Amino acid sequence: MADIQLEAGWLAHLQSEFHQPYMQSLRAFLRAEKDKGKIIYPKGNEFFAALNSTPIEAVKVVILGQDPYHSPGQAHGLCFSVREGVAPPPSLVNIFKEISSDLNIPNDFPHGCLSNWAQQGVLLLNSVLSVEQNQAASHQGKGWETFTDRVIEVLSREREGCVFLLWGSYAQKKGSVIDSTKHLVLKAPHPSPLSSYRGFFGCKHFSACNEYLQNHGKTPIDWASLNS
Repeated sequence: MADIQLEAGWLAHLQSEFHQPYMQSLRAFLRAEKDKGKIIYPKGNEFFAALNSTPIEAVKVVILGQDPYHSPGQAHGLCFSVREGVAPPPSLVNIFKEISSDLNIPNDFPHGCLSNWAQQGVLLLNSVLSVEQNQAASHQGKGWETFTDRVIEVLSREREGCVFLLWGSYAQKKGSVIDSTKHLVLKAPHPSPLSSYRGFFGCKHFSACNEYLQNHGKTPIDWASLNS
């Protein structure tokens, strides 16, 4: 995290965070883990990929995840997303199923890379932006949550008419600071196979999101399009 490359609009709102004690502590933790030879995902230059892929002025939709994927080759800085050529994990498979059902389109997504959603204005933000290989939740409580809380607070304050998709109790608790008088907040169980049948399937968040965007004069998201 020594050379922070952050999109200018986000940096204008978040620059002071990098001088806070919690961020100094986080930086020291990551450096120490690297010095121990531990493998960390995603790569350091992808920690802020979600913010760099979707400038603050372009954000229309926010999907809140929890931790990056911790298996080799999966995480690349966008929540729920994997690179092309990597098999979509179960939660993403279920997201695709719900999109297909909700929008009445074929479930023939070519891959699991969601970068085109990001380019359309979907901020794919994890709460924690790094993880140790094969050690789920290993970087929780180290400071990332404070930083991503600030991201959500900035969005809630500075923007209007955004849609926040909060799946699972963790995301819903984290999203409690969102001003629901200015934004649409949609809640459902997490798309994980452990909880998807408790109400994620059938939540129809994707059509509801697009209806709201259209009613607020914004271009809807082409959820079926994964290719730039």
